[in-house]
Amino acid sequence: MEFKDYYATLGVAKTASQKEIKQAYRKLARKHHPDLNPGDAVAEGRFKELNEANEVLGDPDKRRKYDELGANWRAYEQAGGAGAAGAGSPFGQGWTVDTGGPGGYRTMSEDEMREMFGSEDPFSDFFHTFFGGRPEPGRGGRQARARTQKGRDVEQRLQLSLEDAFHGTLRRLSIKHGGHARTVDVRIPPGVTDGSRVRVAGEGTHGTGGAASGDLYLRVELLPHPRFECRGADLHTKVSVPITVAVLGGEAEVLTLDGRQVRLRIPPTTAAGQVFRVKAHGMPKPGKADQRGDLYATVELQVPTQLSPEERTHYEALAEIERGKRKKDSAA
Repeated sequence: MEFKDYYATLGVAKTASQKEIKQAYRKLARKHHPDLNPGDAVAEGRFKELNEANEVLGDPDKRRKYDELGANWRAYEQAGGAGAAGAGSPFGQGWTVDTGGPGGYRTMSEDEMREMFGSEDPFSDFFHTFFGGRPEPGRGGRQARARTQKGRDVEQRLQLSLEDAFHGTLRRLSIKHGGHARTVDVRIPPGVTDGSRVRVAGEGTHGTGGAASGDLYLRVELLPHPRFECRGADLHTKVSVPITVAVLGGEAEVLTLDGRQVRLRIPPTTAAGQVFRVKAHGMPKPGKADQRGDLYATVELQVPTQLSPEERTHYEALAEIERGKRKKDSAA
């Protein structure tokens, strides 16, 4: 069995502070997290190694023992040191891992780690030999007592188009539990916005000892839209206004997300960047079918790309008037 250099695993020096170890672990754990690398066995293996290294170096007592013995761990084992440590579970109070949740990190118990990786032991043989053997029945291990523990909640990203978020949609998800997959139909209500969470009851990890399962939370990520930007319940878009309408006043049409044409009254001398509010043409508000956000339309001046002879004559006449006005103003 080969000695494991946990400092090399985390890419830190042996003199690294606990803060530096924590920062290095978080950065690498986020990169190799199984949720971000589905089906990637290499990333999963690297994630296990990172958690094992963090379990040791992130615990001052374990780190002290590891630093004292180092490559001499085999002699310590042969002298009976590991046997003395083996009376208890090596899992201690659990791992601090990147779970993809709102805070990014939480303490994960042994059962939760086994849930993530199936029945496979998430620790290496080296870890068990160095810090204690696997628990045995009747010796204080996990098999010695049946624990009742509610399953943990799980969070997963769900990408939606703005149209699906506006109208609501039905999504079929494949959910894995203990190596077995099944499909679940989830109804997404109208009006969900970026960052919204949709709860799917009982679809988190299984509880132990007959306890209830946790819940699955789908965190909504809205895909970019070519014409609209969603900010809370409000929508933002741009409206093209001809220069003549912007100067003289008139009307312009703006298209809403649900395909309607809304007429805007453009007052004279409207500048580029002017924002108009169209009430109640934004996103629906979840649980409030009769309420909607607003639509904000920002003016973009429509410059002609081609001019007819008559149009050019008028623009030249206007330019001449403006030159005369500038001369008059400078002489005053």
